[in-house]
Amino acid sequence: MGIIAWIVFGFIIGLLARAIVPGRQHMGFIMTTLLGVAGSLIGGFIANALSGGTMQDVHGAGFIGSLIGAIVLVFIVSAATGGRRRATV
Repeated sequence: MGIIAWIVFGFIIGLLARAIVPGRQHMGFIMTTLLGVAGSLIGGFIANALSGGTMQDVHGAGFIGSLIGAIVLVFIVSAATGGRRRATV
C-alpha cells in the first residue's frame, strides 16, 4: 500500500475506533489519523501473524485486527489524557 492509502485507511480506522469507544475523545483530525495508522500497524501485524497473511494483503483479519488495535490505542490515549482539562478562551 502506498503512503496515501495508509493515511486514508488509518483515518477511517481511527474514526471507527472513536465511534466504538464510549465517551468523548478530544482528538483532532491528525490525532485520529495517527491513532488509526498506529492501530492498523499494531493490530494488523498481529492479525496477519495469526492468520498467516502478509501486511500487503487486504483481508478481513487485517481489517478487524487494525480496528481492535486502534480501539485499544483510543482507550489508552483517553485514559492518559482524561484527567487533563482544556483551557477555554
